Amino acid sequence: MKFVDEVMITVEAGKGGNGCMSFRREKYIPKGGPDGGDGGDGGSIYFEASESLNTLVDYRFTRRFKAENGQNGMGRDCTGAKGEDLVLEVPVGTTIIDTDTDEVLIDLTEIGQREKIAQGGFHGLGNTRFKSSVNRAPRQTTKGSLGETRNLKLELKVLADVGLLGLPNAGKSTFIRAVSAAKPKVANYPFTTLVPNLGVVRTEKHRSFVIADIPGIIEGAAEGAGLGIRFLKHLARNRLLLHIVDMAPWDEVTPAEAASVAVSELEKFSGTLSEQPRWLVLNKLDMVPEEEREERCQSVIDALNWEGPVYRISAISSDGTGALVKEIQTFLDDRIYAIEEDPSILEQEHAIREQIDVEARARIEELRLSRRNNAKAADELDDDFDDDDYDVEVEWVRE
Repeated sequence: MKFVDEVMITVEAGKGGNGCMSFRREKYIPKGGPDGGDGGDGGSIYFEASESLNTLVDYRFTRRFKAENGQNGMGRDCTGAKGEDLVLEVPVGTTIIDTDTDEVLIDLTEIGQREKIAQGGFHGLGNTRFKSSVNRAPRQTTKGSLGETRNLKLELKVLADVGLLGLPNAGKSTFIRAVSAAKPKVANYPFTTLVPNLGVVRTEKHRSFVIADIPGIIEGAAEGAGLGIRFLKHLARNRLLLHIVDMAPWDEVTPAEAASVAVSELEKFSGTLSEQPRWLVLNKLDMVPEEEREERCQSVIDALNWEGPVYRISAISSDGTGALVKEIQTFLDDRIYAIEEDPSILEQEHAIREQIDVEARARIEELRLSRRNNAKAADELDDDFDDDDYDVEVEWVRE
C-alpha cells in the first residue's frame, strides 16, 4: 500500500429538505386545513480515527465527499427523512486543517475519536407551521438551508513515543528491527527508507512504547534535496528523539560531519523541534577498530558540543540496545508520573506540538513555493529556446 501522509479534499454537508405546502383534500370535508410537513435535516460530515488505517491513500484520488440531502416535506403532515450522515475514517494521528482560514479544526489522536467537521443544512418549514386563528390557509413555507462546505487539508503524523533521526544508512532500520518486531528493509548496500516505519518495543509484560523510523535526511534537505524534510513532521509528536550516527560510514563523510548535518537540517526545519529531548546514539561501533573508537566518539561529541546522554551501540548485534531500551522506558514512565502530579505539563506539551506544527507547515510551504518558482523559471527558460540558434549547416559532398 502506498504511504500517503498529506491530501487536499473538499467536503459538503447535505442540504436541508424544503417545507411542503399542502391542504387536506378529503371526502365530506369541504374546507380542509393546511397539512404540509417539514423537510428533513441534511446529513452532516464526521471524521473518525480508525486503527485499521495507516495511510491517507483512500483520499488520494477521490477528493470530493458529499453527505445526503434531507428529503422534502410531504402532505398529511409527513416530515421528510433526515439525510444520512457521512463518516470518513482516517488514521489515528490525522490533523484536519481548513485551507481557506488555515485553522486547525481537529486533531484525531485517539482510536474511535469522532468529530463533526461540516454541519448539515436545517430543514425547511411546511405551511402547517404558519396556521393561526387569523391565517387558516397559510401559503408560506421555508426552504431548507445549505449544508457547510469546507476545503480541507488532511495531515497524517505517525503516533510514536520515540523518533529516530539521522542520515541515510545510519542504521535506524536495523535498530528498530533489533528492538521490536517491525521488519523494515535492511541490506548490505547503501539505500534509504522511503516511508516511516513503526515498531512496538515491549520491555515487560505490561510495559511498552512505540518507536518510529523516518526516512533519512541529507545535507540540503531543507532546500529540497533528496526526500526533503516533509517526513520530519512525523517527529513532532514524539516525546524523545534518538539521533543515530553511523560511526563507520561507507563514504568519505566523517561521523562528526554527518551528525552536524542532521542537527543543522533539523534546526532549519523547526527550531522548537530541535530543542526537544534528544539522545545521541553512536551506532556500528563493532565496525570500528577498538583503538579508534574513543577518538571517533569524542569527535562527534565535540562537533555537536553535546552535553546530553550518549549511548554506544551496535544495532546489528544488539550490543548496547537492551540498556538503551530500558533507559527509554524509564524516561517515558517518569514523564507519566510527572504529568499525574502536575497536569499542566501535558498542556505545555500540547502548546509545544502546536508550535512545531506551525513551524513545520510554514517551512514545507516555503519549500513548495520555492520549487514552483524554480519550475516556472525553468519553463520560461525553455520558452526562450530557439532552434535556429543551434542550426548546423551540412555540406553534402559526392565522393
